[in-house]
Amino acid sequence: MMLTTTALSREALLERANAMLEAHDDYFPGVQVDGVEQKGDVLVFNGNFWLDEQGLPTAKSTRVFNLYKFLATELSKQYHLA
Repeated sequence: MMLTTTALSREALLERANAMLEAHDDYFPGVQVDGVEQKGDVLVFNGNFWLDEQGLPTAKSTRVFNLYKFLATELSKQYHLA
């Protein structure tokens, strides 16, 4: 089975992704994506990861990683970068 995805601009994808983040149960203020890349069939979103002073992950880092993974999983099924 081959899935057909819709092309969206970087700006449109980021707008849609940030709206999905705000509606997610794990959202907390300040979380947002500011970049997206196409890696094969997967959209990879990035933004702040809340690292500590030594550059190590914090408790918020895990939540943010899971939110970005959620976006990649959900949006890659529907869209590709125009």
